[in-house]
Amino acid sequence: MYTQGLDQSGKGDPGARGEETAAQLDVFQARIDAEEKIEAKDWMPEAYRRTLIRQISQHAHSEIIGMQPEGNWLTRAPTLKRKAILLAKVQDEAGHGLYLYSAAETLGVSRDEMVGDLLSGKAKYSSIFNYPTLTWADIGAIGWLVDGAAIMNQIPLCRCSYGPYSRAMVRVCKEESFHQRQGYELMLTLCRGTAEQKAMAQDALNRFWWPALMMFGPNDASSSHSAQSMAWKIKRFSNDELRQKFIDVTVPQAEFLGLTVPDDKLTFNKESGHYEHSDIDWQEFFDVIAGNGPCNKQRMAKRRKAQDDGAWVREAARAHAEKKAARSAAA
Repeated sequence: MYTQGLDQSGKGDPGARGEETAAQLDVFQARIDAEEKIEAKDWMPEAYRRTLIRQISQHAHSEIIGMQPEGNWLTRAPTLKRKAILLAKVQDEAGHGLYLYSAAETLGVSRDEMVGDLLSGKAKYSSIFNYPTLTWADIGAIGWLVDGAAIMNQIPLCRCSYGPYSRAMVRVCKEESFHQRQGYELMLTLCRGTAEQKAMAQDALNRFWWPALMMFGPNDASSSHSAQSMAWKIKRFSNDELRQKFIDVTVPQAEFLGLTVPDDKLTFNKESGHYEHSDIDWQEFFDVIAGNGPCNKQRMAKRRKAQDDGAWVREAARAHAEKKAARSAAA
């Protein structure tokens, strides 16, 4: 078990090892409750460390895999301006993956190990990125809905109890907010265009609405990690709370666009101040997570190919680093 030494302040020696005690756990939880940030060299429960590795690495994998459905349209963007915007956005997603892998590495896991888990299928990434981008309007829907859902999830992470993760999220959220506005502007342009363009926007909303709602994860009663993550203040809100907030914000945006949310049971409850909606098809969600979505195999095949094609670059960089280190040692 990976544990760290604990002094009376609740901070620790990363070189120490030993079993976790009730006193250590109590001091750790007291720091969490007092809104103190946990840093990389502080003592932490093994379960806390593993939960963070799972969540941060899954987040990083999602950013990297998420480049694929949008990259699908880089050569087919309708104007040079749209191509430049999309190129910048895909580049941002790569940067987000870098920040997040770096944050996870502070927990004692290597990037090679995280990538290996992704390529082997052991690690997961967001279910939304296993759906195809069939038309140009899908790029707008991803920006508006997918990045909009991501922002709902990620803004609270800026107050995550683990310092390196919370600080990485500040820049990520700023960029994701810009992506969301870009996506909405694209949808607005289509909706103000021809009847065919508006129909294309409606079709994109129809296909991405329910997968976007699934991005928040299972209902609270079915989520195996949510309660503990909230107690540790890794998460600040439950899956259902965030999903409801997303719906309440997004439905009026769809109405402004002149689009119809694909849910016959969607109604606004004046008493609660929230929109009520149909049940989500969770079987679809679990099928996609299990690897049986429309594009799971395609996404992973491309990721493995990219890993293989980049092997020579990694080997060259490693050899250069070794030579540089040897010269420094000989000087």
